[in-house]
Amino acid sequence: MKSTKISNRATAVGAVLAVDGLVHLYWATGRTWPVDGTTRLSQLVLNTQVPFTPQGLVPLAGMLFSGATLVLVRGGRLPALGRRLPALLPRWGSRAVACGLLARGAVGLVWVTGSWADPGDTFYWLNLLLYTPLCLVLGRAARQVAAAETTPAGTAPTGGSVSGVARA
Repeated sequence: MKSTKISNRATAVGAVLAVDGLVHLYWATGRTWPVDGTTRLSQLVLNTQVPFTPQGLVPLAGMLFSGATLVLVRGGRLPALGRRLPALLPRWGSRAVACGLLARGAVGLVWVTGSWADPGDTFYWLNLLLYTPLCLVLGRAARQVAAAETTPAGTAPTGGSVSGVARA
């Protein structure tokens, strides 16, 4: 696998996480696009009633931005920052992002079966067609970024794993 592929995957994961972080910050202002009201928004996004308050949304946005940054550093897209961070941080941060995305994708597969999600609800279809596939694809990409061989600071990782085991 070429370093360009790893960098491109890191860019895709980082971009989606950053946009998601911006959406969460937008919701923290009290706005509820793309629907009217927090009750409907909660149902649409989470399939349950959860308050959309700044106390919950701002820390979540911070985690999304942090994850995006660490994946981008690991993928060689932020070399100046990469030289300032311990190598373990972007590697393990990328692994954490991969685990989170893959876990959300796995839960989404359960919802696709109709368990805990009504096939007549908008959430069911968003989960089936958008949330779950996106999480599974990005989770795999983040895992590949995390597993890539390290290179000198400031350059993109170049490889994958050895015998299926990611390098530490």
